[in-house]
Amino acid sequence: MARTSGSARAKNAAALGSLDFALDRGSPVPLYYQLAQQLEAAIEHGVLAPGDLLGNEVDLSGRLGLSRPTVRQAIQSLVDKGLLVRRRGVGTQVVHSQVKRPLELSSLYDDLEAAGQGPTTEVLRHEHRPASAEVAAALGVAEGEEVVVLERLRSTHGHPVAFLCNYLPASLLELDTARLESTGLYRLMRAAGITLHSARQTVGARCATAEEAARLAEKEGAALLTMQRTAYDDTGRPVEYGTHVYRASRYSFDFQLLVRP
Repeated sequence: MARTSGSARAKNAAALGSLDFALDRGSPVPLYYQLAQQLEAAIEHGVLAPGDLLGNEVDLSGRLGLSRPTVRQAIQSLVDKGLLVRRRGVGTQVVHSQVKRPLELSSLYDDLEAAGQGPTTEVLRHEHRPASAEVAAALGVAEGEEVVVLERLRSTHGHPVAFLCNYLPASLLELDTARLESTGLYRLMRAAGITLHSARQTVGARCATAEEAARLAEKEGAALLTMQRTAYDDTGRPVEYGTHVYRASRYSFDFQLLVRP
């Protein structure tokens, strides 16, 4: 049975002790939800880091003056989101923060790196293929014309987050598989002098196929977010068409809405 060392317990106690839970018992918002939101914010902002232990429900309920069922419900909601995990003989442990990506023309690799998520990439496919009708229309080339096809698995903290499929005009730039595994596609494009200017993007959702589930360490039928994007350079030329799927349990799109005057 795994045991927590004294130094680990002290570290986790210090992390929890730095949290200032503000629970409004007069609010119509359930207490379990208030607690879950504040724990999630602490994980997202790095106050609680992957590997930190929350202690048991008895300790937490006593410290916060809440009932055990309330604490249990809050923890379970974060377990369901994939932010916490219950480990036998260890306790409730922080796994990671969910990736929240802004809806803007940026690279997933750059966004993950900026958020301290430690992205890694496995190139599954890197070859030249004739363009299908869909790809040809997106890139403005003739159907059957040769294009570069990239398939990559992007992970954070050792867990897969997204499966990325990208198509580029064959003459756009030279790509090296090793460099694709060490950095992002858009960073390589910028290094080659390509100025990304705008994009058309569609976001959707569907259930994972058996193949996608195996690739992304999910159950068949699990919720996936989808994105299709065509990116253009500063001359208006299509330079990339991507079709991506993301684990909804570990990933979300974040955007701001403005009121039109």
